[in-house]
Amino acid sequence: MRFKLKPREADSHKGSFGTVLVVGGCRGMYGAPSLCGSSALASGCGLARVAVPDVCLEVVAGYDRQYTTIPLPCDESGKISHAALNPILEEAQKASVIAIGPGLGQSKELDELVRVLYKKSDKPMIIDADALNALSRSSLKFKASHPRILTPHPGEFARLSGATEKQTREEQIDAAKEMALQLSAIIVLKGHKTVVTDGIHTYTNKTGNPGMATGGAGDVLTGVIASLVAQQYDPFDAAQIGVYVHGLAGDLAARSLGQTSVTAERILEFLPAAFKKLEKDAK
Repeated sequence: MRFKLKPREADSHKGSFGTVLVVGGCRGMYGAPSLCGSSALASGCGLARVAVPDVCLEVVAGYDRQYTTIPLPCDESGKISHAALNPILEEAQKASVIAIGPGLGQSKELDELVRVLYKKSDKPMIIDADALNALSRSSLKFKASHPRILTPHPGEFARLSGATEKQTREEQIDAAKEMALQLSAIIVLKGHKTVVTDGIHTYTNKTGNPGMATGGAGDVLTGVIASLVAQQYDPFDAAQIGVYVHGLAGDLAARSLGQTSVTAERILEFLPAAFKKLEKDAK
């Protein structure tokens, strides 16, 4: 399948390409929100803002000088506390899309915070990692009135769906289609040949390789998809293009370095080449 990127007008400015708000991180999990923010910028958004517990702020800010950081209230363990809800909602008003979950950690306060944000925020939202685990404990029977893209790996999806027995890949794909319909959401079921479905349309990705089975790769993917949504791509198109380009970056990294040495940072480094190849192939 050929994907086409939107042209960039000569009089464009950073506001033309949207703002991604990343919400995540906790003590000991500094890299995940950083990778997400950096990948969003490498994927073309105008601005990326990374909101993390205040104890993480300096480390996250030092990872990449190109995004800005936002300190959030945290609990004694260094996780975002429920007191951060209103500040996040206020910051979301300045953003085009929210990416929540990378490095978030787990707590009862976070379960409630994620549930309320999922229901209340009027911004498109990409939900990944521990934000998915938080939703799995809230029964997830509600529909959001604004675009929601859930990006689970098979284990996270099993928890979301409440599966009591191990499912085959085909059974999980069928369950993902059903869940997408129930929630009016888009499910990105990660893994070999990642599947994107809204319950009516389904796309099976063909890029990517086993070298990408590495910590942080999903955080990079979340940033790519969020960036495309910020640039006003249709959410389903953003998810399709996102998984394609992410896998292509992994393939280019593996071709250069070998699959054994592919890491999340290497995938991030090859994103520009992947977007360039996508543009060339679309001509």
